[in-house]
Amino acid sequence: MNILVIGASGGSGRAVCDALLERGHRVTALARGASSLTARPGLERVDGDATDRATLDRVLPGHDAVVVTLGIAEPTLRVRLRGAQGTPDDVRSRATTELIRAAREAGVRRVIVQSSYGVGATRDLLGFFDRVLFALMIKPQIFDTELQEMALRGSELDWTIVQPVYLTDDDSPAHFVSTDGRTRVRKVARRGVAEVHADLVEQRTMIGETVSVSG
Repeated sequence: MNILVIGASGGSGRAVCDALLERGHRVTALARGASSLTARPGLERVDGDATDRATLDRVLPGHDAVVVTLGIAEPTLRVRLRGAQGTPDDVRSRATTELIRAAREAGVRRVIVQSSYGVGATRDLLGFFDRVLFALMIKPQIFDTELQEMALRGSELDWTIVQPVYLTDDDSPAHFVSTDGRTRVRKVARRGVAEVHADLVEQRTMIGETVSVSG
């Protein structure tokens, strides 16, 4: 399959690219710093802004599915105090809104978006500590993620929202998946979440569902 990964240069995006390439898929990696990814067979690197309409119109046609792993890579505390310096605060919602339009025009229906546990369907499942942390540290990002999910749910695409709990860079592929917000360990490796993305691409299951992923 031909898969477009948006936000491919971040930690989660790189993990998704690895998982898809290991399964034999062809991957187009779209990110402002996509050329920083190591060249590999089956990988096309495209430097570009995912919020730019012309970029999506150029890149999207010919793909079977899209995986979105957008986020702000800068340190959380600095972003909260000074705002993001290199990425718009609304990058998730803006890019997803443009993607929905571009996907409709290109005839691409399958879209999988990585969000965050504690948004939308799982908002009321957060514990007290997590609520305080979200409010103090990442309130603007959470607001933008809420808008991103709302746009996706309102589209006619075959979408799935993937909500990992706290992400780590461990090597473990172990993960637990639920569609009712249940979690086990409140952390999960990006590698494990990437395997969930790859499964959803291949199996086309859980369409219209929010999928929680924990360790």
